[in-house]
Amino acid sequence: MDRRGFLMTGTTAAAGLAASSEIFAPIAKAEEAVQKTIPRRKLGKTGEELSIVGFAGIVVMNNSQSFANNIVAEAVDRGINYFDVAPSYGDAQARLGPALEPFRKKVFLACKEGSGGEEGDFTKDSAAKTLDESLRQLRTDHVDLYQFHALSKMSQLEQIFGPNGAMEAFQAARTAGKLRFIGFSAHSVEVAITAMDRYNFDTILFPINFVLTSQANFGPQVIAHAKKKDMGIMAIKGMAKTIWPESLRREHPHEKCWYEPADFPHEAALGYRWTLSQPITAAMPPGDERYFRLGMDIGQNFVPVTNQEEQKLMASAAGVSPIFRLGNA
Repeated sequence: MDRRGFLMTGTTAAAGLAASSEIFAPIAKAEEAVQKTIPRRKLGKTGEELSIVGFAGIVVMNNSQSFANNIVAEAVDRGINYFDVAPSYGDAQARLGPALEPFRKKVFLACKEGSGGEEGDFTKDSAAKTLDESLRQLRTDHVDLYQFHALSKMSQLEQIFGPNGAMEAFQAARTAGKLRFIGFSAHSVEVAITAMDRYNFDTILFPINFVLTSQANFGPQVIAHAKKKDMGIMAIKGMAKTIWPESLRREHPHEKCWYEPADFPHEAALGYRWTLSQPITAAMPPGDERYFRLGMDIGQNFVPVTNQEEQKLMASAAGVSPIFRLGNA
């Protein structure tokens, strides 16, 4: 079987699985999904257009190169042009680089600086070295978007914008043609808003999720602030539900989800459609292969949630503990 045949067979099977659920009633039949391309939306003031479904590098983490090659080719075939990765995603950069090489000129490649944790090194020298190593592993001379990763503390902003801070490296790299746009991801509403007020960022990557919105009022204010600044808004955690119970913190059934995801496929699909129905450019499904394929199916057939669906979804979130809260900066 040639690659095209392999992709079409895999896509049809995945689409059939997802479409078998009643939540896909407003969506076209599964066999029609193969013919559709995931739509694109404008990325703020950048002039770029991204597929509404993104490809998280974690999808290829801890998998073989052949797996990475096949799933990247399938994603491109189905219309995904937005890929995002980070050094903290294990061997994801090393897998994604070769897999993306045949498609590099067709896609928008985003990468991140820093460890992704509270103790990340946001100094000028560290940022410069990290970017060069990412470029080497990704087999490219530039990334389209480079982001500060997982900002959650005001102290991180002080380091980034301070003397010999990482922003100096970002700006020098843009002048040198190693990156095109500058953005950040964040896990704090307060830090995100402060960052947006401190610098004219091109993009933000932020948790936009039905539980976070309904149970913690976490996210709407960030979207509103970013829209005022005409930033590109990308969402994460659209299929997240809550924190794992204590008994499952160390070992749980989803290796690539540090949070407990929404139930597959019904609740996860509705939650993801809700996120895609917000005023954002794109949403990144989880790195778990099943959830990622579900995201691609939804993207190819996307229709916004109805008021009735939204009410049902929010009712299911009542009393659920959100994975983030306000006031943790």
